[in-house]
Amino acid sequence: MEVNQKIDADSSNGLVIEVEKNTAYLSGALGADLVKQLSDMVRKNPNVTDLVLVDVPGSVDQQATMEGARLIRRLGLNTHIAPTGYVLSGGVDLFLGGVTRSIGAGAGVGVHSWSDGTKVSATSLNVADPVHATYVNFYLEMGVPERFYWFSLDAAPADRVYFLSPEEVYDFELATE
Repeated sequence: MEVNQKIDADSSNGLVIEVEKNTAYLSGALGADLVKQLSDMVRKNPNVTDLVLVDVPGSVDQQATMEGARLIRRLGLNTHIAPTGYVLSGGVDLFLGGVTRSIGAGAGVGVHSWSDGTKVSATSLNVADPVHATYVNFYLEMGVPERFYWFSLDAAPADRVYFLSPEEVYDFELATE
């Protein structure tokens, strides 16, 4: 039996998850309820093995995004970026949760420095600030070298995006295949 289900996960952030057979397609901004949305999707579709990120412009809750990535990893799901799709900012972090990670031809992977929307930004903190350790430890947990975090801070300011080249994607071990 083919399962084809569309979940409007949350109208406030526009996240949409569509499930077809063993693949879930995710588009939209990642919000505070991401872990619940992913958990609900897997509970209703236990056959899902792959999460395809189609168009993910970022996240509004970095902690929830990191927990979502950890959930994806615990569930043993693979992540893929759709051909000509894109992941930006927190979308990259969610992508890193995949056990295996692949990127379709023409897909964009965009990074930048972070800001909490107030006066606190990555570049305003001392490099020894514990907030940096939270990110570094997350990347190490996902199998990505620490230097990726520091690179992303220098790549673009919080209000811009730097798209990685295919060489950079593989150099930073973002894709596993």
